[in-house]
Amino acid sequence: MNDLPAARTASYTVLYEGYGNDGVASTVGYIEDGDVRVVTDPGMVKNRSFIIDPLRALGVEAESVTDVVFSHHHPDHTLNAALFPNARFHDHWAIYSGDQWTWRDAEGYELTRSIKLIRTPGHTHEDITTLAGTPGGVAAFTHVWNDASSAGDRHAVDLDALHLGRQRVLAVADIVIPGHGAAFIPGADTPR
Repeated sequence: MNDLPAARTASYTVLYEGYGNDGVASTVGYIEDGDVRVVTDPGMVKNRSFIIDPLRALGVEAESVTDVVFSHHHPDHTLNAALFPNARFHDHWAIYSGDQWTWRDAEGYELTRSIKLIRTPGHTHEDITTLAGTPGGVAAFTHVWNDASSAGDRHAVDLDALHLGRQRVLAVADIVIPGHGAAFIPGADTPR
C-alpha cells in the first residue's frame, strides 16, 4: 500500500494550535493546492475569529474554502463547520455538499494529487488522516496523537489500531500535526 501523495504541490498552515488541558480546542489546519482550499478539523476554539482571522491573513475568505475534512466526528473537531458555506465536507465514508450525500471510502481518496486521505482508526473507529504533499515533504493532519509525547489515548476505542495508525503515519510523514498540540517532526523518540 502506497500512502504517499502522488504529487508535492500543496502548501499548508496551522491556523490554530489545539490543546486538551484546561479546556479543549482542536488543531485547525489549512491546505492549499491550486484552486483547492481545505480546512481540517474546524472544531472548538475559544472564538471563531481564531479560525477566520488567520485565513484572512492568508488572503482566504471562508466562502472560498472548497473542502473541509473531519478527522473524526467529535464536536471538538467539527463544531465550526458551518463557517464554510460553500465547502464540500469529507469524513471517513462520504462527501457532503448542499443536499448531496455521496458515499465513498476515505481510504486513498485524493482531493488532489497532493492531498490524500487515509484511514487511521483508534481514537474512534472512523478516524482519518489528511496527508499533504508539499515541496518540503509530507504533512500529516491526524488525531492518532494528542501531542508529540502522547504514548496512548485515554479516549481511544482501540489502542492496537491507534498504534498501527501511528506507524502508518510515521512511514510517510515528515511533519505531524496532531489533533491537539504542536506540530512535530517524527524521530526516534516519537511514541508509536
